[in-house]
Amino acid sequence: MRRILLISNSTQHGSGYLEHCAARIRDFLGDSVQRVLFVPYALHDLDGYAAVAREGLGNIGFAVDSIHTSTDPRSAVATADALFIGGGNTFRLLNRLYELDLLTPIRERVAGGMPYIGTSAGSNVACLSIKTTNDMPIVYPPSLDGLQLLPFQLNPHFVDPDPGSQHMGETRETRIREFHEMNGETVLGLREGAMLRVDGNLAQLLGTHGGVVFRRGEERRDVEPGSDVSFLLNG
Repeated sequence: MRRILLISNSTQHGSGYLEHCAARIRDFLGDSVQRVLFVPYALHDLDGYAAVAREGLGNIGFAVDSIHTSTDPRSAVATADALFIGGGNTFRLLNRLYELDLLTPIRERVAGGMPYIGTSAGSNVACLSIKTTNDMPIVYPPSLDGLQLLPFQLNPHFVDPDPGSQHMGETRETRIREFHEMNGETVLGLREGAMLRVDGNLAQLLGTHGGVVFRRGEERRDVEPGSDVSFLLNG
Protein backbone atom coordinates (compact mmCIF):
# COMPACT_ATOMS: atom_id res chain seq x y z
CA MET A 1 0.00 0.00 0.00
CA ARG A 2 1.75 3.14 -1.20
CA ARG A 3 1.81 6.11 1.15
CA ILE A 4 3.04 9.28 -0.51
CA LEU A 5 2.98 12.97 0.42
CA LEU A 6 4.17 15.34 -2.31
CA ILE A 7 4.50 19.00 -1.39
CA SER A 8 4.91 21.86 -3.84
CA ASN A 9 7.24 23.98 -1.71
CA SER A 10 9.20 23.48 1.49
CA THR A 11 9.12 27.13 2.53
CA GLN A 12 6.09 29.41 2.40
CA HIS A 13 6.28 33.21 2.45
CA GLY A 14 6.24 34.41 6.05
CA SER A 15 7.16 31.06 7.61
CA GLY A 16 10.20 28.85 8.11
CA TYR A 17 11.29 25.58 6.56
CA LEU A 18 8.37 23.07 6.52
CA GLU A 19 6.31 25.20 8.92
CA HIS A 20 3.35 25.54 6.56
CA CYS A 21 3.11 21.76 6.07
CA ALA A 22 4.38 20.54 9.46
CA ALA A 23 0.95 19.40 10.67
CA ARG A 24 0.35 17.50 7.44
CA ILE A 25 3.72 15.74 7.73
CA ARG A 26 3.07 14.91 11.37
CA ASP A 27 -0.33 13.42 10.52
CA PHE A 28 1.03 11.56 7.50
CA LEU A 29 3.88 9.87 9.35
CA GLY A 30 1.85 9.19 12.48
CA ASP A 31 3.22 7.57 15.61
CA SER A 32 4.79 4.51 13.96
CA VAL A 33 7.69 6.48 12.45
CA GLN A 34 10.46 7.69 14.73
CA ARG A 35 13.30 8.36 12.28
CA VAL A 36 13.25 9.76 8.75
CA LEU A 37 15.91 9.16 6.10
CA PHE A 38 16.61 12.47 4.35
CA VAL A 39 17.90 12.71 0.76
CA PRO A 40 19.70 16.07 0.21
CA TYR A 41 21.08 15.43 -3.28
CA ALA A 42 19.10 18.25 -4.95
CA LEU A 43 21.43 20.85 -3.37
CA HIS A 44 25.22 21.22 -3.43
CA ASP A 45 25.76 21.74 0.32
CA LEU A 46 24.70 18.34 1.61
CA ASP A 47 25.75 18.88 5.22
CA GLY A 48 24.02 22.25 5.40
CA TYR A 49 20.85 20.93 3.81
CA ALA A 50 20.75 17.95 6.17
CA ALA A 51 21.05 20.32 9.13
CA VAL A 52 18.10 22.34 7.89
CA ALA A 53 15.99 19.21 7.45
CA ARG A 54 17.06 17.88 10.83
CA GLU A 55 15.85 21.05 12.51
CA GLY A 56 12.61 21.25 10.53
CA LEU A 57 11.58 17.65 11.17
CA GLY A 58 12.97 17.75 14.70
CA ASN A 59 10.52 20.52 15.53
CA ILE A 60 7.66 18.08 14.97
CA GLY A 61 9.24 15.16 16.78
CA PHE A 62 11.21 13.19 14.19
CA ALA A 63 14.87 12.23 14.21
CA VAL A 64 16.68 12.57 10.88
CA ASP A 65 19.45 10.55 9.28
CA SER A 66 20.90 11.93 6.04
CA ILE A 67 21.62 9.36 3.35
CA HIS A 68 24.76 11.19 2.22
CA THR A 69 26.53 10.21 5.45
CA SER A 70 25.84 6.50 4.92
CA THR A 71 28.58 4.23 3.60
CA ASP A 72 25.87 2.12 1.96
CA PRO A 73 22.99 4.29 0.66
CA ARG A 74 21.05 1.30 -0.70
CA SER A 75 21.14 -0.36 2.71
CA ALA A 76 20.02 2.91 4.30
CA VAL A 77 16.95 2.92 2.04
CA ALA A 78 16.28 -0.74 2.78
CA THR A 79 16.11 -0.11 6.54
CA ALA A 80 14.47 3.33 6.61
CA ASP A 81 11.21 3.92 8.47
CA ALA A 82 10.32 6.74 6.06
CA LEU A 83 11.99 8.68 3.26
CA PHE A 84 12.03 12.43 2.66
CA ILE A 85 13.55 13.80 -0.55
CA GLY A 86 14.09 17.55 -0.41
CA GLY A 87 13.87 20.18 -3.11
CA GLY A 88 16.50 21.94 -5.16
CA ASN A 89 17.58 21.14 -8.70
CA THR A 90 15.67 18.17 -10.08
CA PHE A 91 18.33 17.22 -12.65
CA ARG A 92 21.08 17.13 -10.04
CA LEU A 93 18.86 15.07 -7.73
CA LEU A 94 17.87 12.51 -10.34
CA ASN A 95 21.42 12.22 -11.64
CA ARG A 96 22.69 11.32 -8.17
CA LEU A 97 19.92 8.80 -7.64
CA TYR A 98 21.03 7.10 -10.86
CA GLU A 99 24.71 7.25 -9.89
CA LEU A 100 23.98 5.51 -6.58
CA ASP A 101 21.52 3.05 -8.15
CA LEU A 102 18.77 4.09 -5.75
CA LEU A 103 15.70 4.27 -7.96
CA THR A 104 14.77 0.60 -7.77
CA PRO A 105 15.34 0.25 -3.98
CA ILE A 106 13.22 3.35 -3.31
CA ARG A 107 10.51 2.20 -5.69
CA GLU A 108 10.36 -1.22 -4.04
CA ARG A 109 10.22 0.17 -0.50
CA VAL A 110 7.42 2.59 -1.38
CA ALA A 111 5.48 -0.23 -3.04
CA GLY A 112 5.88 -2.14 0.22
CA GLY A 113 4.39 0.67 2.29
CA MET A 114 7.33 2.85 3.36
CA PRO A 115 6.10 6.47 3.64
CA TYR A 116 7.58 8.79 1.01
CA ILE A 117 7.65 12.57 1.36
CA GLY A 118 8.86 14.88 -1.38
CA THR A 119 9.10 18.65 -1.67
CA SER A 120 9.60 20.41 -5.01
CA ALA A 121 12.33 18.39 -6.78
CA GLY A 122 11.58 15.50 -4.43
CA SER A 123 8.01 15.62 -5.72
CA ASN A 124 9.14 15.82 -9.35
CA VAL A 125 11.26 12.67 -9.17
CA ALA A 126 8.31 10.70 -7.77
CA CYS A 127 6.60 10.99 -11.17
CA LEU A 128 6.93 9.07 -14.42
CA SER A 129 9.63 11.49 -15.52
CA ILE A 130 11.07 14.89 -14.66
CA LYS A 131 9.91 16.42 -17.96
CA THR A 132 7.57 18.85 -16.18
CA THR A 133 10.11 20.30 -13.74
CA ASN A 134 10.81 24.04 -13.85
CA ASP A 135 14.55 23.57 -13.27
CA MET A 136 17.51 24.13 -15.57
CA PRO A 137 19.37 20.97 -16.70
CA ILE A 138 22.63 21.81 -14.92
CA VAL A 139 23.68 18.15 -15.23
CA TYR A 140 22.57 15.43 -17.62
CA PRO A 141 21.08 12.32 -15.95
CA PRO A 142 21.26 8.99 -17.80
CA SER A 143 17.50 9.23 -18.28
CA LEU A 144 14.64 11.62 -17.53
CA ASP A 145 12.63 8.68 -16.12
CA GLY A 146 11.76 9.21 -12.45
CA LEU A 147 10.80 6.89 -9.63
CA GLN A 148 7.43 6.31 -11.31
CA LEU A 149 5.56 6.07 -8.02
CA LEU A 150 2.57 7.71 -9.72
CA PRO A 151 1.13 7.33 -13.25
CA PHE A 152 1.10 11.08 -13.98
CA GLN A 153 3.23 14.20 -13.84
CA LEU A 154 3.51 17.04 -11.34
CA ASN A 155 4.48 20.64 -11.84
CA PRO A 156 5.33 22.03 -8.38
CA HIS A 157 5.36 25.82 -7.86
CA PHE A 158 2.63 26.20 -10.48
CA VAL A 159 1.78 29.86 -11.10
CA ASP A 160 -1.45 30.90 -12.81
CA PRO A 161 -1.23 33.39 -15.69
CA ASP A 162 -1.50 36.98 -14.51
CA PRO A 163 -3.78 38.89 -16.90
CA GLY A 164 -2.32 42.19 -15.66
CA SER A 165 1.31 41.24 -16.18
CA GLN A 166 3.42 42.91 -18.87
CA HIS A 167 5.69 39.87 -19.11
CA MET A 168 5.59 38.60 -22.69
CA GLY A 169 7.30 35.26 -22.15
CA GLU A 170 5.67 31.86 -21.86
CA THR A 171 3.46 31.20 -18.84
CA ARG A 172 3.64 27.98 -16.86
CA GLU A 173 0.41 26.89 -18.52
CA THR A 174 1.97 27.46 -21.94
CA ARG A 175 4.93 25.29 -21.00
CA ILE A 176 2.62 22.47 -19.92
CA ARG A 177 0.70 22.79 -23.20
CA GLU A 178 4.05 22.44 -24.99
CA PHE A 179 4.69 19.28 -22.98
CA HIS A 180 1.38 17.90 -24.25
CA GLU A 181 2.36 18.61 -27.83
CA MET A 182 4.94 15.85 -27.42
CA ASN A 183 3.66 13.76 -24.49
CA GLY A 184 0.32 12.34 -23.35
CA GLU A 185 0.65 12.09 -19.57
CA THR A 186 -1.70 14.02 -17.30
CA VAL A 187 -0.07 16.90 -15.41
CA LEU A 188 -1.12 18.19 -12.00
CA GLY A 189 0.08 21.72 -11.36
CA LEU A 190 0.59 22.25 -7.63
CA ARG A 191 0.32 25.86 -6.54
CA GLU A 192 2.47 27.14 -3.68
CA GLY A 193 1.09 25.77 -0.42
CA ALA A 194 -0.53 22.76 -2.13
CA MET A 195 0.27 19.12 -1.57
CA LEU A 196 -0.89 15.73 -2.77
CA ARG A 197 -1.46 12.83 -0.38
CA VAL A 198 -1.81 9.28 -1.66
CA ASP A 199 -2.90 6.33 0.49
CA GLY A 200 -3.22 3.21 -1.62
CA ASN A 201 -5.77 3.99 -4.32
CA LEU A 202 -6.99 7.20 -2.67
CA ALA A 203 -5.53 10.62 -3.49
CA GLN A 204 -6.42 13.97 -1.96
CA LEU A 205 -5.30 17.49 -2.70
CA LEU A 206 -4.40 19.28 0.52
CA GLY A 207 -2.98 22.65 1.56
CA THR A 208 -4.10 26.19 0.92
CA HIS A 209 -4.18 26.95 -2.80
CA GLY A 210 -5.18 23.83 -4.71
CA GLY A 211 -4.01 22.83 -8.15
CA VAL A 212 -4.80 22.51 -11.83
CA VAL A 213 -5.21 19.33 -13.87
CA PHE A 214 -4.02 19.43 -17.47
CA ARG A 215 -4.87 16.71 -19.96
CA ARG A 216 -3.85 16.60 -23.57
CA GLY A 217 -6.53 18.13 -25.80
CA GLU A 218 -8.73 19.21 -22.88
CA GLU A 219 -9.45 22.42 -21.01
CA ARG A 220 -7.64 22.93 -17.70
CA ARG A 221 -9.49 21.77 -14.59
CA ASP A 222 -9.00 23.70 -11.38
CA VAL A 223 -9.09 21.58 -8.21
CA GLU A 224 -9.78 23.05 -4.79
CA PRO A 225 -7.99 22.08 -1.56
CA GLY A 226 -9.62 19.09 0.08
CA SER A 227 -10.71 17.57 -3.24
CA ASP A 228 -10.57 13.84 -3.94
CA VAL A 229 -8.30 13.43 -6.95
CA SER A 230 -8.11 9.64 -6.95
CA PHE A 231 -9.01 9.70 -10.66
CA LEU A 232 -5.41 10.78 -11.31
CA LEU A 233 -4.20 7.37 -10.17
CA ASN A 234 -5.80 5.86 -13.27
CA GLY A 235 -3.32 7.77 -15.41
